[in-house]
Amino acid sequence: MATNDTLGGTRLGSDDAAGGTRGTTTIADTVVATIAGIAVRETDGVHRVGTGPSRAFGAVKDKVSRSSDPGRGIKVEVGTKQTAVDVGIVVEYGVPILDTARAIRANVTDAVETMTGLDVVEININVLDVHVPGSDDDEDEDEETSAGSPRVQ
Repeated sequence: MATNDTLGGTRLGSDDAAGGTRGTTTIADTVVATIAGIAVRETDGVHRVGTGPSRAFGAVKDKVSRSSDPGRGIKVEVGTKQTAVDVGIVVEYGVPILDTARAIRANVTDAVETMTGLDVVEININVLDVHVPGSDDDEDEDEETSAGSPRVQ
């Protein structure tokens, strides 16, 4: 968790220069993960974020809470002035993976540094799979179909 002090260290905003209130601003790890997750998902060439088990657990969690978690599939380590991000992705077939990785790093760095004032020192990207257009997008639907009906008629 990052704690930024307006008197020293990393300043968030210019309240101090304008004679505003002095104090601390604390940024939770989940906030940084959410910002990074949204930035990754907005990158062209990214089909999905996270590993199979994290997506499955997240889908159940989303149904129970009736909301989605944009930080799912993102791991962050947040210090007082810096942060590091780890992300696992599934890319679209035909998209240059290195270009996609560069775009992810640029998007995440821009979003996190702009919104939090933390320096992004590292973004590790694990490409877990390639999504082929036309293949079944929802593995859950396949499992439900095969469990509910016979394979042959």
